Amino acid sequence: MDNSALNSTFALTILLMIGLFFFIRGSIKDRTEQVKLVTEQPESAILPQLQQYFDSRSYRVVKVENQVVTFEGFVPPSLFLAIFLSFLASLGLFSLALVLSYLFPDYSQFTLSVTLLSPLAGLFYWNKSGRTEQVFLKIEPVNVNKTTVTVRGHRDELIAMKQFLQWTIDN
Repeated sequence: MDNSALNSTFALTILLMIGLFFFIRGSIKDRTEQVKLVTEQPESAILPQLQQYFDSRSYRVVKVENQVVTFEGFVPPSLFLAIFLSFLASLGLFSLALVLSYLFPDYSQFTLSVTLLSPLAGLFYWNKSGRTEQVFLKIEPVNVNKTTVTVRGHRDELIAMKQFLQWTIDN
């Protein structure tokens, strides 16, 4: 293989590995968001409905302070995502190993062993992503027939809550 082509392939592979590193690291990033939901139900009917929803999701009430209810629950890591990240890491490390075997032919028998590090990506995700999450709720009656619920929590939890409750989003 031409030396200039090999050098540019190596440079692109290093860029791929940098992107893969940040992708794996980003899998454990905190994704807390806030959303305002509007419902036609009165305030007295909303709180039991929310309590039942969060009980079914294994959350418990931790604190009620200044009209803000704090729910807390453990969010386990995703087995699929751990396996997927390990798979992506194995592809990236295998690509790096192939380029290294062309650059350093004397060590080509050892370069493919770099691929054995790929399960560390899944292990990193598994150890760092399982954590206790908090959801904060504030219920504010607008009028007799309309109530606004301000919710702050993990993005995935907010998506599941919006789908389950079928409330509209207040912009």
